[in-house]
Amino acid sequence: MVRKVVLSNRDDWLKNRLSGIGGSEISSVVGHNPYMDNVTLWEIKTGRRRADDISVSPYVQYGNLAEEHLRALFSLDFPQYKVMYEENNSFSNSRYPFAQASLDGWMFDDEGRSGILEIKTTEILRSVQKEKWRDRIPMNYYCQVCFYMAVMEADFAVLKAQIKTDFGGDVRLETRHYHIERSEAQEDVDYLMQKGAEFWEYVKNDTRPPLILPEI
Repeated sequence: MVRKVVLSNRDDWLKNRLSGIGGSEISSVVGHNPYMDNVTLWEIKTGRRRADDISVSPYVQYGNLAEEHLRALFSLDFPQYKVMYEENNSFSNSRYPFAQASLDGWMFDDEGRSGILEIKTTEILRSVQKEKWRDRIPMNYYCQVCFYMAVMEADFAVLKAQIKTDFGGDVRLETRHYHIERSEAQEDVDYLMQKGAEFWEYVKNDTRPPLILPEI
């Protein structure tokens, strides 16, 4: 059963994250997060390490400010979806007691099917970043939307990405939309939730997991 809570402020939302695995963290569990390995995540969840405060990053601040507007544009461009959102939301599911989903949006299509909306903003600074977006979603973001579909028992997901490049002041913005059907990703969804449950046992038992180095 899916359950929604809305935290009163961001501090409470951040504290709530310590009680489970979030969508942006599941890729660390399986070695697909270029910024954090599974042992570092375990240290954070067991209180051995404090999570880095990335809220001061200009890229994070830009993404946070842009999210509201990109969500509104999505609703305008795709009126077949009824999109909903509440600040500081957190969803859980009794089937996956370790999992938490904080969504950029949840929605229904005109057939009544449920979906999740994930919004990404990124600035291409290096060629390796560009390659990760070539005809696909970067793997850490794919893991995130699969995780959210599991928690929400959603039928589909849409990832809206705004990709920015700046060539000597010539700023170019490209918007992409990636549609993922749950039925086509079910094997990956099941794998992620299994690995998430296994990782959370290491947290509960205060036992360090074997290191999985992230792909670069």
